[in-house]
Amino acid sequence: MKFEKNTELDQANLRIIIASIALVYMGVLGFLPGQRFDTYLPVITYIALFLLASVGLRQAIVRWPGHYPARRIFGMVHDYTGTCFGLVVGGEAALPIYAVMVWVNLGNGMRYGSRYLAIATVLALLALLAVYRLTPYWQAQPFMVLMLMITSTVIPVYAHLLLERTRKASEEAVAANLEKSRFLAQASHDLRQPIHSIGLFTACLRESRLGEDERRLVDNIDRSLLNVSQLFRSILDLYTLDNGRVQPRMQTLELGQWLTELIRQNAEAARWAGVELRLHRCEHWVRTDPALLATMVQNVLSNCFKYGAQRPVLVGVRRKGAGLAIVVYDRGSGIAEEHLPRVFEEFYRVRQLRDKDVEGVGLGLSIVKRLGQMIGVDVLIRSRLGHGTGVTLQGLSRVAPQLPVSRDEVRQVGLLTGLKVCLVEDDHNVLLATSALLERWGCVVQAELTGQGLVTDCDIIVADYDLGSHSTGIECIDEVRRQRGFAVPAMIITGHDIEKIQAALHDRQIAILSKPVRPAELRATLRALRDRQTEAVSAYTDSPA
Repeated sequence: MKFEKNTELDQANLRIIIASIALVYMGVLGFLPGQRFDTYLPVITYIALFLLASVGLRQAIVRWPGHYPARRIFGMVHDYTGTCFGLVVGGEAALPIYAVMVWVNLGNGMRYGSRYLAIATVLALLALLAVYRLTPYWQAQPFMVLMLMITSTVIPVYAHLLLERTRKASEEAVAANLEKSRFLAQASHDLRQPIHSIGLFTACLRESRLGEDERRLVDNIDRSLLNVSQLFRSILDLYTLDNGRVQPRMQTLELGQWLTELIRQNAEAARWAGVELRLHRCEHWVRTDPALLATMVQNVLSNCFKYGAQRPVLVGVRRKGAGLAIVVYDRGSGIAEEHLPRVFEEFYRVRQLRDKDVEGVGLGLSIVKRLGQMIGVDVLIRSRLGHGTGVTLQGLSRVAPQLPVSRDEVRQVGLLTGLKVCLVEDDHNVLLATSALLERWGCVVQAELTGQGLVTDCDIIVADYDLGSHSTGIECIDEVRRQRGFAVPAMIITGHDIEKIQAALHDRQIAILSKPVRPAELRATLRALRDRQTEAVSAYTDSPA
């Protein structure tokens, strides 16, 4: 639930504080030399009653929160009545109480808006006229009264102008933020497509028989594409964090196996950087969000590859109190002590002469810090200039080991030969790239640019989410499943917001991958879907007619 500040309660609290100060002030006046306490006793009594009434009004606001115009206007009348009584009975010595009128006027306007500011201003002028009519001292000082009335008018008018400027600036900021969100959403989708297709095309080249020179060229393309993808993902991560779209999804996982897979996924990037990735295996189980934790570790490893090239990187797990910590050490150039407090700031980079050509914009560690706060993981960094850097991700909750899931290792590592895949993608380049890569893996591909009128006997459906104005990938999958009579295993590959797609899927049992997709990730998902396809066909054929 979003927390909303109760401005009326703040006003009520301030009313009690000011009334208490006024009570003390009038009490002190009664004990000054030349003054009689009896003179101020009626004022003190009234302020005490005013204070009790203010406490009651505050309790009503706590009991029935919300926007009640009548209650707010009653609060203004209550304030002005008490102020007028003090000014009339207190005479010349009570003049400082006029400041309460200014507070009531501005306080209501600044807290509730220009409409209440206007009401408070009118009530203040009426209150001043009433005091003038009832107080001989004020009648003897007409210019003072005129000055007070002008002050009670000019200050609220100026406050109104400030409120209007603030409101317009706020509206412009909201509009600009919405435009930025729309632009980033569209740009992210449009940029994902070419990055995704280039990655698949280079994966096709890598599957071919290449000479040493050609393979070196493919490595260079992959390396450049990796840099672009990492920068792109960092910007998108920052965008989704700023918009509050990232929500942790806690799961139980075996940390050692998870780290092994993560290291394997980063092995190619480590090879390009000349880094030897070393992993100390462990057999601990933890409960965390594997996707967010993977982003954190990958961002840390990316920095190791940039600033610790040609040197080993060690990844391990340590016990920290009742929990566990993932530690990553490199032997790179290190960070000077004066920079350490700022390395988690957005766009902050430590520039040194020897790494002036290192790519990046300084978002990696700031994203690591913010993701860590979401899943309860603290990020610590230690570094010595010229000796390397150690990053610790601590606070992972340990859980009891889970029963291992039996797997057919031969099928897990085997090729996808003979798997019939129906590929539906409206972007021609992405369709060609994905088809070529699947065929390299041994799949039989039915490539379609649209899902309209689709007829297929495929084992697995792979569809883009956005298939133009006629249908979505989910609708295409639903239609194929209806034709076939069972839940054909399916996958959505999308450049749109994953959270939006997941909300639309409900319980359809459809896998989702976000563009740009890594070939290894695509292959692993296809293998998992192949296993599901075997189970689905068995259940379908064994069911009674």
